[in-house]
Amino acid sequence: MDGDSGLRRGVENRLEFIEFRLFWEGHVNRSDLIEAFGVSINQASADLNRYLGLAEANMVYDKSARTYVRNSAFKPIFHKPDAERYLSQIRSIADGIVAPDDAWIGSVPNFACAPTPARGVSAPILRAVVTAIKRKEEIEVFYQSMSSPEPSWRWIAPHALVFDGFRWHARAHCDRSGVFKDFVLSRIAEARSSRASDVPATGDHNWQESVDLFIAPHPELSVAQRKAIELDYGMVDGKATIPTKRALLYYALKRLGLDTDPSARRPQDQQIILLNAAEVLSSAGTDARS
Repeated sequence: MDGDSGLRRGVENRLEFIEFRLFWEGHVNRSDLIEAFGVSINQASADLNRYLGLAEANMVYDKSARTYVRNSAFKPIFHKPDAERYLSQIRSIADGIVAPDDAWIGSVPNFACAPTPARGVSAPILRAVVTAIKRKEEIEVFYQSMSSPEPSWRWIAPHALVFDGFRWHARAHCDRSGVFKDFVLSRIAEARSSRASDVPATGDHNWQESVDLFIAPHPELSVAQRKAIELDYGMVDGKATIPTKRALLYYALKRLGLDTDPSARRPQDQQIILLNAAEVLSSAGTDARS
């Protein structure tokens, strides 16, 4: 439902929760609302009755189970079923970001996630970087670059945060080199002075520009295998387009396994190829990392 529904955001959020539970769990009751939102019994009952008034065909009360169950005619009006959202909640639980009781999933299925090494990002450092972004300031940081044997103080003007799929960076203009670079947040040991920045984020052309990656299944896979890859990547007519900022091109290619010659690995391991490789790879090395 859109913002014209006239419902307060808190109420609409609870109605969306009801639909989430109905779609994924098949049932919902007052205790679910009470545990998830801390509302009273009366409020939980009111929310369920309100939902029935808006979508009567979506659920019926099962007296023996003492719960509302999903009806066969169920059609969501508040919650758009999204597999990625469901799986992201499981991933958040695995990473310790969300406690199982705080997730909307009622009964969490057994799961396991490949371990991700913890990154030592300091909260005060992150706060300093975020503050600089919001205030359009430069900050002086004590940074360990992989191109230098020892850390040193330098001025940077951050304008965005970047996650490369493995770790967090600050996208910033480096006063020392005069170019925009990625600074790994966990490599910033200290932050001290700040000052107004006269370097606009619009000057970061690699951040402003996008590159389209045109991918397809590896041609040496079998027909059935190629079909499986098409489904994996949501391809249409055997192709998919993945847009990315030019500044993130290096990370995108690396994460997709497209940063090397596809013939270097077995088709079953490579799985996808880059259709516009010549165009993309010619610009992959134009951005700077620190």
